[in-house]
Amino acid sequence: MEKINIRTNKRNEIIDITKGIRTLVGNSGVENGICVVFCMHTTAGITINENHDPSVKSDILFSLEKMSPIHKEFRHSEGNSDAHVKASLMGSSLNMIISGGKLVLGQWQGIFFCEFDGPRNREICVEFISR
Repeated sequence: MEKINIRTNKRNEIIDITKGIRTLVGNSGVENGICVVFCMHTTAGITINENHDPSVKSDILFSLEKMSPIHKEFRHSEGNSDAHVKASLMGSSLNMIISGGKLVLGQWQGIFFCEFDGPRNREICVEFISR
């Protein structure tokens, strides 16, 4: 298992980690198989989406904030219930195909770490399953 450390700078932030994942895949020696990316945090998530137009990230954050804004009515005492909801909506893991030693992604797709309770130091795990 490999790990990627991420330092986030904002409460809500989406960070492109595609290059780091591609590097790990290339170094793994796996020619054909699966790459599993797992977020170990309950107030952060992971997703695949468009990485060409940077406004997509801000649109996603805008939409998630509309779906789950900070409410004083939340019962969770830490004050980050909105972050837990957003993380649940995004999901905590991805399974991606490795073919010919390379990660299979669509032309406009990227892999994103989604922070909802930052700034923080975060860690994601990456595992490879060879076929």
